[in-house]
Formats: sequence, structure tokens, C-alpha cells
Amino acid sequence: MAATSPTRIDNELYASAKLVGGRMSRSAAQQIAHWARIGRELEASHSVSYRDVADVLDGRRDYDELTDREQAVVRAEWTERITERREGLNLAEQFAHSGRSYVELDQHGNIVRHPAQDGGPADA
Repeated sequence: MAATSPTRIDNELYASAKLVGGRMSRSAAQQIAHWARIGRELEASHSVSYRDVADVLDGRRDYDELTDREQAVVRAEWTERITERREGLNLAEQFAHSGRSYVELDQHGNIVRHPAQDGGPADA
């Protein structure tokens, strides 16, 4: 096993690593090391322009202008960002807090209606 050194990281990165790592059967530390290796390889790669990928992710460049490999990197990042946002959503709590009604499908495809909480508009 390789030697390790303690490193401080922000809470958001740690939480993300814990979440993604759990799905991949990795600890948070293992997930962060995995991301670091990927980042190291990307920056060292002559076939992937980190700046071009970052520009697409920041909305400053068109996705179709990237190479196939760069597009794959962008898609992987988009997938991770979308997954993190979806898993962080609690729409039931948000609707209840704002007093809004809503409908959803249960696991069998049946419509379930949730009435508005007191004090909010009934709009579903």
C-alpha cells in the first residue's frame, strides 16, 4: 500500500467524494485519490486540452468543437454534476416549506397527490 499524507479539503468536496465513492464501493479518501489520478492524467495528456474542457464546462466554448476524448471528459463531468444535484434535491420538503401542492408517480407508476400545506397556494 502506498504511503499517505494528511491533507485538508473543503467539506463540499469531502461530501461529494463520500457520496460518489459510496456508489463505487470506495471510501471518501479512495474517491479523492481516484479523482486526483484522473486529473493528473488529464493535465499530462496531449490529446485532451484541459483549458478547452474547462471552457465548455464554464459555457465559454461549444461542445462540438472538442475532440472525441475531450467530449468524453465533458460528458463524465456533466454526469457527475447532474447526479450530485439530483441526489441533493428534496422537492417534497421544498414544496411543503413553500405550501405548494404537487403530484408524483409512485414506484408502480400510480399518481400520488400531495395537498398544499396551510399557508401556501394550491396549484397542482
